[in-house]
Amino acid sequence: MRGETVGAKGIDASASRKQEPMILVCGEALMDIFPGHTTVSGLALEARVGGSPFNVAIGLARMTQPVAFMGCISRDPLGERLLTMLCEENVDIRAVQRTNAPTTLSIVGVTRHGSPAYTFHGHRGADRQLSPRVFDVIPPKIRALHVGSYAMVVDPIAATLRALVERLHHSTLVAWDPNVRLTVEPNADCWRSQLAWMLPRTDLLKLSEEDLEVLAPSTAHDAFAEQAIASGVRLVVITHGSRGAGAWWPTGHVHVSAKTVVVADSVGAGDAFQAGLLTWLAEHDMLTSDAVASTDGESAKLALDFATRAAALTCTHHGAALPRRDELR
Repeated sequence: MRGETVGAKGIDASASRKQEPMILVCGEALMDIFPGHTTVSGLALEARVGGSPFNVAIGLARMTQPVAFMGCISRDPLGERLLTMLCEENVDIRAVQRTNAPTTLSIVGVTRHGSPAYTFHGHRGADRQLSPRVFDVIPPKIRALHVGSYAMVVDPIAATLRALVERLHHSTLVAWDPNVRLTVEPNADCWRSQLAWMLPRTDLLKLSEEDLEVLAPSTAHDAFAEQAIASGVRLVVITHGSRGAGAWWPTGHVHVSAKTVVVADSVGAGDAFQAGLLTWLAEHDMLTSDAVASTDGESAKLALDFATRAAALTCTHHGAALPRRDELR
């Protein structure tokens, strides 16, 4: 049976927590494959759970935020590990669909600058197969919606998520991380078209300067943020890797420096940043459209500082090892 939804029978969270308002995270779940040492007949490989939205959901759960994941996961052994990981971390899985399509693989390399480089093997993969039937089982109390990465530009999941954004953006804070991956969708115009569609429907836009190089080449960060806010975004956050992050809102702008750590790799750092940012906003009752639009310099600095600490901790481990809340105290 293709496209079966896990539904309520698959939720491992406690009964009381299931009734709490949740952050709903939507998008792809996959396996990151890290090449290791050579062997007599080939190459040793290590598989780790991944996918940007999947990482954000895990990160929010580890920071003690009630969170649900919406996506499509394979019934193959890799998919079983992904689903088990969500349950182990107390992520609500009622909006997870299952399929016989294979789990997408992301081969993780490193550029000459030390940044991760991804090669995806996911054509017709499980993570793309999410259907609108999932709307029947989403949590009834959604505090905020986070969408992101290539799930927003590859169908059928992209069409499903756009329909969800259209349904919720008038009443629920929408957070979006484009997380551009040209190795999945090489047509930059496709990503730019998605940007134009999402801006009027996004409250919190978080993106990296690498994303901006594709989405708005030759555009200064201040100018891009001003354009995004004019289009309807309430808070724009741009990450600069080792140079920290900046935030823009209708009446102000701040920048914070990155934390100094010994870097193992930066896989998952952007996802940890987003999970940290959403957590800080949730803990300070600012996870609404009006609240993020009316932030002030001090609050914005504290939020960015918390998020950059989460990202820095992730960089001290190999792979997307997102931190737990007590590590950030």
